[in-house]
Amino acid sequence: MSENTKKNGIIEGTIWKQILIFFFPILVGTFFQQLYNTVDAVVVGQFAGKEALSSVGGSSSQIINFVVGFFTGLSAGATVIISQFYGAGDAKKIHRALHTAYAFAIIGGIAAGLIGIAVTIPTMRLMNTPAELLHDSAMYVMIYFAGLVFIFVYNMGSAILRAIGDSKRPLYYLVICCGINIVLDVLFVSVFKLGVLGAAVATFIAQFVSAIMVTRALMYHTEGMKLVLKEIRLHGDVLPSMLKIGLPTGIQSSMYSLSNIIVQSALNSFGVDTVAAWSAFGKIDSMYWMINTAFGIAATTFVGQNFGAGKYDRVKKGTMQCLLMDICAAVLFSTLALTFGGYMLRIFTSETEVINLGIRVMHVISPAYFIFVFIEILSGSLRAQGHVLVTTLMTMLGVCAFRVVWVLFIVPHGTLEQIVFCYPATWSVTATGMIIYYIYKQNKIIRKYNTCLLYTSPSPRD
Repeated sequence: MSENTKKNGIIEGTIWKQILIFFFPILVGTFFQQLYNTVDAVVVGQFAGKEALSSVGGSSSQIINFVVGFFTGLSAGATVIISQFYGAGDAKKIHRALHTAYAFAIIGGIAAGLIGIAVTIPTMRLMNTPAELLHDSAMYVMIYFAGLVFIFVYNMGSAILRAIGDSKRPLYYLVICCGINIVLDVLFVSVFKLGVLGAAVATFIAQFVSAIMVTRALMYHTEGMKLVLKEIRLHGDVLPSMLKIGLPTGIQSSMYSLSNIIVQSALNSFGVDTVAAWSAFGKIDSMYWMINTAFGIAATTFVGQNFGAGKYDRVKKGTMQCLLMDICAAVLFSTLALTFGGYMLRIFTSETEVINLGIRVMHVISPAYFIFVFIEILSGSLRAQGHVLVTTLMTMLGVCAFRVVWVLFIVPHGTLEQIVFCYPATWSVTATGMIIYYIYKQNKIIRKYNTCLLYTSPSPRD
């Protein structure tokens, strides 16, 4: 057992305390990451009007989420593999996995950025983006894609830091870069009157700085591994393992975004006010998702390290405790959204009709947040143990495919409420399946573990 493993609180300390110690920096970091686009929306919505607000939200937001979500899912493969290697104390495999992951981020960022720029305008036209929004929306997305390699590098680097238990450095870097983004947003949009262009350039610069900072951290400030720039390359013995976990997760994430694009296309037909309301609600909605995602990352890292260390009892207990805490957070956020939703929406716009439409959406979606907790935590736990394919298929069919069927065939000409109800409906179906599969899989693992205890002596790390 390595020195790093001996000092690793994730596989030794009180479970709920270790989860929360890891969770809060991720939560605050995710908050500041989300603040990048939220600040863009607030500044342009207040200083440039509802059309500009719709341009940095709406169709542009869905396209960005589709591409970034796919790579974020791919990076989950690196997170799981590195956390397992770290839990097992295998320094050689950690080194190869680190440099493979970084090479993948650079290559993927450049390729995805070029493809994204090429398909932006045709995609927006297919989404029925209102003509008055097309130019600014396309410009925002294309500038965002130009800096995609920086976003990929940062996301991969921060995921690696979290995989080894360091959730604080990504937080510090996001706070700094979010501050840069806010200052530049106000300067470019409200002072220089650059509108959507100014918001896009501000985000580009901030993302560049974040990539530099996380890279330096991995080069000089990590224990048990060190990034060496000249050694960045794809290692054939590690990459397949990463892709085995990351590719299904990436496809799952992109399918979420694809189904959201279908929903966005349906909402675009309601006009600019509805698009603006959906954009404003989306920024509030994202505040819940950052909480849920932070718990998901915490669960995946905790389970991955304990699974790698052979501590299967902590795997089960950690999953359940994380699930309970996330449910409590979801119920609390839903209550706040239903009570103060109107005030939240006024942060983004003063238009009464836009606010009223946003409240209608909020009353349909926010009460169901707790349902998705089961999908996030249970799939994260299973993914950390290497069980990816079934959870991915369940999510793709239950959430994504069913959502598309709902919008295109069940309520093809439905009201606003009928269309957005696709979210609670699909969450419920998928959560039910995920619970059943998790119980089946964990019972199987526990039976195997107990059998091993009968015929083998405990390992030193137990």
